[in-house]
Amino acid sequence: MTAADIAVSAKKVRPTDHRSASRWLMAATITILCLWVLVPIYLILVNTLSSPEEVTSWPRQFFPSFDLGSVTFFANYQGVARALLNSVIVAVMTMVFSIGLGAPAGYALARFDFPGKNVFRVVVLMTRAFPLPLLALPLAIMFIQIGLDDTRFGLALVHTMLAMPFAILITASLFMGIPYELEEAAWTLGCNRFTAFVKVVLPLVMPGIAASAVFAFVISWNEVFAAAVLTIQNRTLTAFLLTSLNEAPLALKFAGGAVLVLPALFFLFAVRKYLFAMWGIANR
Repeated sequence: MTAADIAVSAKKVRPTDHRSASRWLMAATITILCLWVLVPIYLILVNTLSSPEEVTSWPRQFFPSFDLGSVTFFANYQGVARALLNSVIVAVMTMVFSIGLGAPAGYALARFDFPGKNVFRVVVLMTRAFPLPLLALPLAIMFIQIGLDDTRFGLALVHTMLAMPFAILITASLFMGIPYELEEAAWTLGCNRFTAFVKVVLPLVMPGIAASAVFAFVISWNEVFAAAVLTIQNRTLTAFLLTSLNEAPLALKFAGGAVLVLPALFFLFAVRKYLFAMWGIANR
């Protein structure tokens, strides 16, 4: 075999080897990312479904014993029920405020041209550029002055500020995916702008709005810093667990972690088809 034949054979083999290596690298990356997310969740569930004695024993067990002792201990721990109720109320309020304010803003960005439109988009994004610890002290002082300190409503306002940029940008992309001609056709059939929005546009974007609402709920549900700084008596579950880390037993920590993780996973799983529908509308 001549040198030219060897070079030709090498050229034929190299692209195949390159594609194979790329597949292996992608598979390894996906596996590592999945393990990075799933292993902590699995360990939390294993310890949650075990008795408090098994949680503190050594060596640790790899499979749960399906003992509800840790869950019962968590449910009966003083202050947990109130903190859990506060988390639900604040998250629901955040969800309502975020969609109630974010959806109209997203519709305005998608349908109207006005001076400073692009600047407004940048300002919406810039609200996430400032770290919350930097704003916590001024917010606490302001809330004390206006009487919103240590209240669910005040904390919901802060969480709404965190979720609002995502709600505005997601709903704006949804409305951009709806042809403007559909609304114009509704106008020719006797609808005004509001009725055309309610009867034509809103049903088409409802899956995306539902997904945005769930996303806002999860942001509020998992937020801990503002809840720990701005509340004392009305702490959410995340803030309650954070402030009791030093004296809380392991069973309480694992059961509390499961209560925080499982609702977010459940809601995301429940609206997965709406998320796919949202992506489909936004990409049209």
